[in-house]
Amino acid sequence: MWARKEPGRFFIGVDANAAGLRELSGRAFRAGLANVLFVRAAIEDLPPELGGIAGRVTVVLPWGSLLAAVARPSLPILQGIRALCRPGASFTAVLGHDPVRDQQEMLRLGLPTLEAAHLVSDLATGYADAGFTLTSVRALHAAELTCWPSSWARRLAHGGARSFLQIDARARGSERRG
Repeated sequence: MWARKEPGRFFIGVDANAAGLRELSGRAFRAGLANVLFVRAAIEDLPPELGGIAGRVTVVLPWGSLLAAVARPSLPILQGIRALCRPGASFTAVLGHDPVRDQQEMLRLGLPTLEAAHLVSDLATGYADAGFTLTSVRALHAAELTCWPSSWARRLAHGGARSFLQIDARARGSERRG
């Protein structure tokens, strides 16, 4: 957990799923971490108090609508993420999929092939429309995945046919964002 490694910074975890947040907040409480806050909210319907406060936003191994939003992309959800960011903030999304096991979910979500070469041109316009400048889209090696603060990421890094992708963007200045 980054909050433990960087006690001088404040971290906010946002998830629409209260059960997942309950477990994480319990762990943070037991560890005595006073620099982390958890908010149960959908990214497209965040409390206004969170507007423009983030210097860095990360999405690690999303699924369902959030995966579709960052990989397709979906303007309302990306605008919700951008609303968290102050100008110049970094945004990183780490995606993973198994082309065989996840095939039905990828079809259901209407997702393209999750490959850097395929996505880079498709993402640039959508991210720009949401107020981001896309800075890179690259394949992520399983060994790199273990650096992310997620027990799920560490489990997925060991084995399987899963491929991983990292999308990096930067929040543009304070011009209007839709």
